[in-house]
Amino acid sequence: MDTSTFRSQHILSTLAGEALPGWTQVAADIRTMTLKAQDWVFHHDEIHPYLYVVVRGCVKLLYVQEDGKEWIKSFSSENHIFASMAALEDRGRTSFAVQTVTDTVLERLPFKALLQQAEQHPVWEKALRRGFQAFAARKEKRERELLTLSAAQRYHAVLSEEPDLVNRVSQKDLASYLGVTPVGLNRIIRRSMVA
Repeated sequence: MDTSTFRSQHILSTLAGEALPGWTQVAADIRTMTLKAQDWVFHHDEIHPYLYVVVRGCVKLLYVQEDGKEWIKSFSSENHIFASMAALEDRGRTSFAVQTVTDTVLERLPFKALLQQAEQHPVWEKALRRGFQAFAARKEKRERELLTLSAAQRYHAVLSEEPDLVNRVSQKDLASYLGVTPVGLNRIIRRSMVA
């Protein structure tokens, strides 16, 4: 297998700011997954110590209540990295589920293999630290928007910052992500078209 074809190598090397030694050992453990729309990547409360890179497509990260109601915490699309942070802990379990929105290609990296490289090479530690910092910044931004912006402001933020997302996800999923009902989202969209 040609290890230079992994999207994850490009992303992690970019985060590190240089080439990553020991890449061939990590590449041997990477699994490329080709999934159809609506396939599950993982469910809540599973042992799943992996990082994922989205090569193509879009996934939704969500909480599912016992009654089946979904709360979408975020979406990840091309060149994004996602993981359940809780599942990366020793004996940790996933705290949410991930389902594909579109046909999707993912690269699955065992977190243990990345940690082993980070213990040997500071550049790997740098890549992981910067990746986690970017993840934390996205999470902080999402929390701020949910706590300080109105639903209409959150909708307009998505339109301006992630216009492709509006075309890729269902209106029901977009409403869940924005924290409103589909009817409420329809009202926001109608008002936006008039304004």
